[in-house]
Amino acid sequence: MIRVVCDSSPIIGLSKIGKLDLLWTLFDEVMIPEAVFEEIVHGNVVQYASTLEVEKAVLEQNISVFRVENQSMVEQLQGRLHRGEVEVIIGAKELGIRTLVIDDRSARNLAEALLFTTTGVIGILLLAKRTEKITKVRPYLDDLVQSGYRISKKLYDGTLERAGE
Repeated sequence: MIRVVCDSSPIIGLSKIGKLDLLWTLFDEVMIPEAVFEEIVHGNVVQYASTLEVEKAVLEQNISVFRVENQSMVEQLQGRLHRGEVEVIIGAKELGIRTLVIDDRSARNLAEALLFTTTGVIGILLLAKRTEKITKVRPYLDDLVQSGYRISKKLYDGTLERAGE
């Protein structure tokens, strides 16, 4: 059983391209800490469509929201990373979940140093193609770029190469 804890950025990115459902199609359990839920639904950069889609996914139990118990550790690490990213890492540790869906490079570096497996939006798209949930990665990469998602030329080209496109 593959359980994952997700940060807000991959959720918003997948929602923008109409593929949020890949999370619960590819993984057995998708969880987000309260800080990530709050960031998506009530944060500074509220994405209306993403908000509605995430609220629906929570109501339909495709995504579970959980509370991180060790708030003092969250407070200690906050500042190095955003609160949502910190809660993803600490919450996953508390729950015994080893796979994180997180895009921020600094957060991924910390998670990997703590021996978590990480992936992000692009990794989700590549996995979806490998498991035949989508037939092409390029249209979704293009949609991500169109929606303002930052993907370097090197990463874009490398992703297409890995996808065999």
